[in-house]
Amino acid sequence: MSKIENIKILGIDPGTQVMGYAVLDYFGGHHRVETLGVIKLKKYKDHQEKLKEIFLQTQELIEVYLPTELAIEAPFYGKNVQSMLKLGRAQGVSIAAGITMGLNITEYSPKKIKQSITGNGNASKEQVAAMLQSILKIKIEKGFLDATDALGAAMCHFNQLSGVLSTGKKYSGWKSFLTDNPDKISR
Repeated sequence: MSKIENIKILGIDPGTQVMGYAVLDYFGGHHRVETLGVIKLKKYKDHQEKLKEIFLQTQELIEVYLPTELAIEAPFYGKNVQSMLKLGRAQGVSIAAGITMGLNITEYSPKKIKQSITGNGNASKEQVAAMLQSILKIKIEKGFLDATDALGAAMCHFNQLSGVLSTGKKYSGWKSFLTDNPDKISR
């Protein structure tokens, strides 16, 4: 049984072109996705304007949905250093917005999120989306992978807080985990 009775988590997948967001509510033993979407930032040509919009939109999400936790995907180093720096700035202003609104902030690597959701840290975005659809019994529209990443961050955070993955035992995937832990199945 989860140690958590209720919690509301804002998940964010930061980006300077598209920012994914999701709010996951856990109450009465059940998960509910309150909102899931993307904020398109391509129309803002100036990088500072994009950062300002990310800050304001994050604060608005917090004001509307009243989460107490913010789970955010950490930027990872690829081949383009400039892209990573821009993502880091986007992440930073989202975190700053959360801090100014009094949220507890937790950062997760993409690999940690994938591991938490699928049991495989190298899973594709599509595999993460499929697993979230199955776990949460929701339909995720194609083209919403940034939103799915945000939902993955929120679900990963819930799993960490509730001790879902802190048993010390290794599992090959969700099927083997659920076989050993039938009480974790959300109905």
